[in-house]
Amino acid sequence: MFVIANSFPIATLEIRGLSSQTTLLGGIEQLWRERAPIVAALIFSATLLCPLAELAALIYLLTSLQAGRIAPGFNTVVRMIQCVRPWAMLEVFMLGMLITLVKLSSLAHVTPGPALFAFGALTLLLTPLSAFNPQHFWQLAHAATAATASQAESQPALTDTSAKTVAR
Repeated sequence: MFVIANSFPIATLEIRGLSSQTTLLGGIEQLWRERAPIVAALIFSATLLCPLAELAALIYLLTSLQAGRIAPGFNTVVRMIQCVRPWAMLEVFMLGMLITLVKLSSLAHVTPGPALFAFGALTLLLTPLSAFNPQHFWQLAHAATAATASQAESQPALTDTSAKTVAR
């Protein structure tokens, strides 16, 4: 959903026979060109950079924990997720887009694009992440460490047993 939301047009506006559509990056680029770099940077950070960093960090941690090991830099990545989370504001962006499109509908014909629906779906999918509890990651990491330690302890025992069997 994240890729779709950032790759396709958000909406198409038709006014007086002229049609215009843009992606999120196109809108950010236009803000930059219109000498609003602070607004462009904030929108880029809140809708692209921070959500992408959070999703990448979660995938990194969860895939390693699923494999039964702790990812290198585990502590740093969990702390980074906690720092980035308040800045990842897809819900706020989605609400702002809906309000803007409703207001514009009185001036122009507005057709929602695939990205708008993808942002809506992404907002719903990311809602459970708002309940992110870093303590749960620490518990998963502890369980993965305990499982790895017990496997390491049982491995030499198997090797010793097999060596004795071969020696007989």
